[in-house]
Amino acid sequence: MKFISWNVNGLRAVVGKNFDEVLRTLDADFFCLQETKLQEANLKELGLQGDSLLSEPVIPSLHGYRCYWNHAEKKGYSGTAIFSRHEPLSVAYGIGIPEHDHEGRVITLEMPYFFLVCVYTPNSQEELRRLDYRMQWEQDFQAYLKKLDERKPVVVCGDMNVAHQEIDIKNPKTNRRNAGFTDEEREKMTTLLANGFTDTFRFLHPEARDVYSWWSYRFRAREKNTGWRIDYFLVSDRLRPSITSAEILTDIMGSDHCPVALELKV
Repeated sequence: MKFISWNVNGLRAVVGKNFDEVLRTLDADFFCLQETKLQEANLKELGLQGDSLLSEPVIPSLHGYRCYWNHAEKKGYSGTAIFSRHEPLSVAYGIGIPEHDHEGRVITLEMPYFFLVCVYTPNSQEELRRLDYRMQWEQDFQAYLKKLDERKPVVVCGDMNVAHQEIDIKNPKTNRRNAGFTDEEREKMTTLLANGFTDTFRFLHPEARDVYSWWSYRFRAREKNTGWRIDYFLVSDRLRPSITSAEILTDIMGSDHCPVALELKV
């Protein structure tokens, strides 16, 4: 099975560029999106509908995909989506904690042999003004993943807003206390990996350098490859033998992030 995850930083903008071509070309079983920045009305404008927290469970075909949406209450903010070629056993929106679930950050599909979780992790923001909230989110989200993992293996993907190791960021020294590269955020990722999850890209490419998934729009960062690896596919450790490929698709444009890909024998 092939999985794609992409922070599109506004789906309306990407639909106006190359989204349809990317969707068709990558031809994945599951296509997970973050930062869609959509509300229910926008789906009709774009000709995109599907099952969501707010809509009727109408599931039209989009290149053979069933579409699932979770929108933030705040307009033009956050939001996630999963396009699936396989009908799930169940769908869940959020993690069951009201404090976290108004920003449209999580969708979970239960499949026969695994859970697929699409996540857009909160950013700690400038001057780390949301770091305390981020730490609570991490604790609650990791508890959510562990409960799922007790039932069946988990595939979790998305913009997790942290460069875990120095190898995952171009300039580690100058970014040490910036959002996404604080000791606190990095330690939370370390804890998650130590408690039964595998970073699939690092598992297959332990020494790969200068491979990033996000670049600032400023200072020609992408042209210079001054980037961060903050988009992930993590899997339950017991899925390690099933990993056949884990890649970062740096040549695909349209957002300040590029897609990341995973292939599993399931």
